[in-house]
Amino acid sequence: MIERYSITSSVKDIRERFSVDVPDFYKPHYNAAPTQLLPVITAGSKGVSVFYWGIPPDWAKNKAVSEKIINIKVESLQEKSSLRNAMFKKRCVILADGFYAWKKIGKKTMIPHRFVMEDKQPFSFAGVWEDFEDNAGEENHTFMMLTVPAQNVVSPVTDRMPLIFTKESEKIWLDEKSDEGTLSNQLINKPIAGLTCYTVSPRISTSTLDVPSLIIPTPPADQHGNLTLFD
Repeated sequence: MIERYSITSSVKDIRERFSVDVPDFYKPHYNAAPTQLLPVITAGSKGVSVFYWGIPPDWAKNKAVSEKIINIKVESLQEKSSLRNAMFKKRCVILADGFYAWKKIGKKTMIPHRFVMEDKQPFSFAGVWEDFEDNAGEENHTFMMLTVPAQNVVSPVTDRMPLIFTKESEKIWLDEKSDEGTLSNQLINKPIAGLTCYTVSPRISTSTLDVPSLIIPTPPADQHGNLTLFD
C-alpha cells in the first residue's frame, strides 16, 4: 500500500507541466497523507482541484463506505463493476513529484525511501474520485490512487507502487471522450523510465509532519532513527 507521497513543485512548474490553472490556495506537500486535501485534475477540467485523499472527515455521512480506501489495485477494476464504473465516469490524475515506501529489513525495522524522477519534474498518478455529503448537506470529494505491482527500482523496496502516467496516457485518461478500450490500455503496467530513489528520514512516518527537510536524502535509519548498514 502507498500511504505517502509528495507534491512540492512550484506553481510555475505545475502550470507548465500540466497546462492548467493553479488556485491561489495551492501549497506544497512534503508528506502528503490520507485525510489531507491534495491537488488533483479531474477529467475534462482545465484547473487544479483539491480533494480529500481516501478517508472523508469524521462528519461525512457515507464515511463507513469510503473509510480507509486510499489505494485501488488496477487488477480490481477488472473484477468489481462499481470500481470499473468509477474509472469511466470519475477519473482524475494526482499531482506528484515523488512517493514513499518502506523497505522491511527485519521483524521491526523498516527503512523509508523516496522515489522521484531523475529530472526532478512533477508527474502524475492515475486516480478515481467520488463525492460525499457532510452533515450540513454540503458536497465534498475524495480520491483514490490506482496501484500496480512494483517494478524497476521500486520492487526491491515494496510490492506495490502508484500507476505513473506518461504525458500521453495522462492526456487520454483526462479526455472525457476516451472509450473503454482506450482507457483500459492506459492501465497496463509499463516500465517507468527515469525513476530513481534514495533513503529519507524516518520522520516521514509521522503523518502530521510536513516540512521541507523530509525530502532531504538521509543515511538509512530505522523508525527509531538508528542508523543501519542495510539499504
